[in-house]
Amino acid sequence: MSGKTIILVEDIIIGLLLTASVAAVIARRLRIPYTVGLVLMGLVIALLYPGELEISPQIILALLVPPLVFEASFHIRFDDLRRDFWLITLLAVPGVILTTLLVGWMVARGTGMALPIALVFGALVSATDPVSVVALFRSLGAPRRLQVLLEGESLFNDGTAIVMYGVMLTVALQGKFLPVAGVTQFVTISGGGIIVGTALGLLASQAIGRINDALVETTLTTVLAYGAYLIAESFHVSGVLAVVAAGLVNGNTGPRGMSATTRVVVFNFWEYAAFIANSFVFLLIGLVVDFRLLVENWQAIGWAILAALAARILAIYGFSAFGREIQPKWRHILFWGGLRGAITLALALSLPEEGIFAAERGRLQAMAFGLVLFTLLVQGFSMDWFVKRLKIVQRTPAQEEYERRHARFVAGRAAYNHLKSRNGAGLISEHTWQKLAPVMKAQNARLVDAVKEVMTSDPSVEAEELDNARREALRAQRAALTGLVRDGVISEETFSELVAEVDEALMSDSSLWPDLVREGARAHLPVTRLMTAIIQQSDFEAASAALHLQGFSLVHLPSTGGFLSRRNATLLIGLPEGSEETVIAALRESCRQRVEYLAAPIPEIGGALTKPIPVTIGGATIFTFEVEAWEEF
Repeated sequence: MSGKTIILVEDIIIGLLLTASVAAVIARRLRIPYTVGLVLMGLVIALLYPGELEISPQIILALLVPPLVFEASFHIRFDDLRRDFWLITLLAVPGVILTTLLVGWMVARGTGMALPIALVFGALVSATDPVSVVALFRSLGAPRRLQVLLEGESLFNDGTAIVMYGVMLTVALQGKFLPVAGVTQFVTISGGGIIVGTALGLLASQAIGRINDALVETTLTTVLAYGAYLIAESFHVSGVLAVVAAGLVNGNTGPRGMSATTRVVVFNFWEYAAFIANSFVFLLIGLVVDFRLLVENWQAIGWAILAALAARILAIYGFSAFGREIQPKWRHILFWGGLRGAITLALALSLPEEGIFAAERGRLQAMAFGLVLFTLLVQGFSMDWFVKRLKIVQRTPAQEEYERRHARFVAGRAAYNHLKSRNGAGLISEHTWQKLAPVMKAQNARLVDAVKEVMTSDPSVEAEELDNARREALRAQRAALTGLVRDGVISEETFSELVAEVDEALMSDSSLWPDLVREGARAHLPVTRLMTAIIQQSDFEAASAALHLQGFSLVHLPSTGGFLSRRNATLLIGLPEGSEETVIAALRESCRQRVEYLAAPIPEIGGALTKPIPVTIGGATIFTFEVEAWEEF
């Protein structure tokens, strides 16, 4: 590669990064999904500077997909995945097969395309890419389980879709389908990728556990992400599934051998790597679109969109019946969140140019690009409204009232400081300032009391505010330590020791400072009674934070039981004299009652259910006992 070529590549990369940054800022200002902003920016560039852009599919599959897949799988916990593993597997394997067959059949019927070619198209659009949806879920605070369902399906169906595409491509080129050979090819390529990724993930975790260097450990995860893909592909098995398996294994075992500082560095690195890869992918989607081709094939694109939506409806509403307590509105989100992106783009670009595909390649690519644009610009753009419309994220009245009161206080304080600075600059007379200052100070004092009132009325609101303040303080400490070592005030050894303490606190699951949770007189009062509260496991963090904020001592015992045999938490709470009502109020506020759907037979009541029935769970079951002595360790 010549020097001029290297400089040209560097110019292109810098230009794309700058474009991505501008798109991110504009998208945030306009309150639209970041990925949608990138696609729109790419479309604008393509319109302003028309020309045929040649993109190799390997740039997407081998360079951009591994960091996207590894980052997502690295952050999924086995415990979260285990709960809905079979549903995710159904959507990622039978769901991909169903999508391939149904989309292929509908496209063949609607466009007159040969069925083998239409089946290839069905395979290349069967993978979902809900990047913008998952990012929206995180920003809105959507249920973690819903995020895992959508992201887990996407991770596994990326690999199975590529395998299915290879099978259908072989069928189309050879002109015949051998069921045994096709199934063997599918299982071998998929299973081989998972085996390779699992082995490499375990090997990398062992190496990371024996090294104590944040940069080296981060480099090993990078080698793992790309190495898993390349090694799997060299064995002719699924590279994408190898990266998924490597990320899952390494993300669940590797961090145990990492220091807190290393975990911070690794998590930040992969968050940035995924951002860069996403930026390039969605910019490329906008850049490669040929509007002339889209217009010429608008009817075929319409059939592709209808077929993809129909297949998604059957897959989600059919297979989700096998999921445990999947709420109906979650199914609507899973259906509408089936966006297409990087994998569809790469497979469309990799279509053969010879043989039976010579005459249909342009139309197939137009259909694929049209479907991707529809899912991103229509489904992705409307997802925010859809999530809010279905009330997926439940905000308590106390949280909403806190936001309003806090915003009024911040606005009032800003007004006071602004007028004070204007007075100091001589732009407002001293007489006027002396008239206004007492009034504004009194108003701000009332706003402070209003904010305090709503925070103390709902312990979960106060816990969230305290946790945010705690993390901001820790970040400030880390920045101060960085400044000290940069200025030569402390040595590198001292910096490493102190910053490790700060990082350990940042990575800790604890949501409160011990001094804060124990402040107040109650912490020093003698415990006269013991309360046992059995709550849902999902309510444990909120209940624990609420009780700690009130200064109560408690012990947590994991347990299982109840009508649905669900995991729950048993809390042993020490009660000073006269504090029982305070504890009950805190539990009532933090333990939500909610309806879940039971889809399995209940032996205790006999017979099998013909349809899911609603069951109300949540709240707390409470028992109180007198105690002779209470001692904390």
